[in-house]
Amino acid sequence: MKLNHWISLAALGAGLAVGLGAFAAHGLKMVLSDYQLAIFKTGVNYQMWHSLALLGLCALSSRISTRLFSWVAWAWLVGMIGFSGSLYLLALTEMHWLGPVTPVGGVSFLIGWGGLAVGAWRTNVSLSYPSR
Repeated sequence: MKLNHWISLAALGAGLAVGLGAFAAHGLKMVLSDYQLAIFKTGVNYQMWHSLALLGLCALSSRISTRLFSWVAWAWLVGMIGFSGSLYLLALTEMHWLGPVTPVGGVSFLIGWGGLAVGAWRTNVSLSYPSR
C-alpha cells in the first residue's frame, strides 16, 4: 500500500474515533449501561491512539525500512479493527462470541509496537537537526 493510503487510513481512523466518541457521549448515553459505555469508550480510545501512532509512523517512513513500516502499519490496522471493532460490537450487541476477538486485536497492537521497537533499535539512523 502507498504511503498516502496509510495517511488517509490514519486520518479516517482518527476522524471516526472522534465521531464515535461524540456518538457515545451524546447518542448512546441513555441507551447503554455504564459498563457498555465504558467498553465502547475503550474502543474509541485505542482507535484514536493507534490512528495517531500510524500517522507518526508515516512521518517516520523515510527513516525506517519499507518492510518494518508495512509490518507495523498492518499490525496496528488489524489491531484497530479487531480490538476496537470488537469492543464496539460487544457494547452495542449481544454478540458475546466476539469476546475472544478483542485479545487478538490487542496482541496485534503489541506485535506492531514490539516490531517497531526492535526494528528501530536495529536501524542505523541518525537524526539531523537544522543548524542555526
